[in-house]
Parts: sequence; C-alpha cells; structure tokens
Amino acid sequence: MKKFFSVLALFMAFSFVAFAQETTIVPEEQTAPQDGPQMVFEADLVDYGTIEQGSDPYRYFNFSNPGMEPLVITHAKGSCGCTVPTYPKEPILPGETGQIKVRYDTNRLGPFTKRVTLTTNIGEENVVLTIKGKVEKKPDQPEGVPSNEGGLFNNN
Repeated sequence: MKKFFSVLALFMAFSFVAFAQETTIVPEEQTAPQDGPQMVFEADLVDYGTIEQGSDPYRYFNFSNPGMEPLVITHAKGSCGCTVPTYPKEPILPGETGQIKVRYDTNRLGPFTKRVTLTTNIGEENVVLTIKGKVEKKPDQPEGVPSNEGGLFNNN
C-alpha cells in the first residue's frame, strides 16, 4: 500500500511540473504620443437600432487626433449609394477632435449593415467605420380630414 501512495504522489508531482505554465513579463504599452497623425474613434460602429421608415437618417462618428502631426482625411466613401458620409475637409491638428457625419437612406426597409471607408494620411490602410440597424415600415396613417359632403360649411 505504501508503494501505491508513493507512486501516486510521484505521478502527481510529475504531472504538476509537466503542465506548469511559464510566466513571461509583457512590456507596458507606450503612453507617449506617436510620431505622425493618429485617428482614435469613440466607436467604429454605430447601431441605428430598430427605426421607423423615414426616421432621422444621420449618425455621427466622433474622433480625435492624439498624434504629433495634423490629420488629413482625403476621401470618404459609403459601401453603396444609400450611405453618404460627410467629413471635415480641413486638417485636424494634434489634440483636436473631428466628426464624420453619415446619412443612411431610412426609406429602405429591412436590416442593413453598411461601411464607410476613409482615406487618410495615417498610413497605407484605410479606416473602416460601420453602421447597422433595421428599418421597419411606417404604420399607415388614418385619413386626417373627413370629406365635405353634408358638412356645416358646404354650400350645397
């Protein structure tokens, strides 16, 4: 019986050593501003949620430039004609903020996910923003004014 417990203890010790994880020290990220312009968004996805047909079509992407040089947006393009972005044409100076305004055609019914691609001077890769949501049909409006037949102000 002693041999059994000795072998079991030896086996458990070996398995703990064999599966031990090695600890490595990861260097902290740099907090100092990086050279060149930067573009940091509050969010790169805006969810319209479920909206009614013909609702407010505008949503906004707020961003800042924590870099050391002015940020220039040279082009913005929606993934289709129903998504139209508007962007600041003037450079965004270091420490300043800006806004991308996106208009989606809320008369198109159904769920949607669209992208806005920005061309900037922050690097070779484009910045991609996303909007999504669902447009539901507007409820039918009841007739507002009854006909004049038999009315008080009808001269007939």
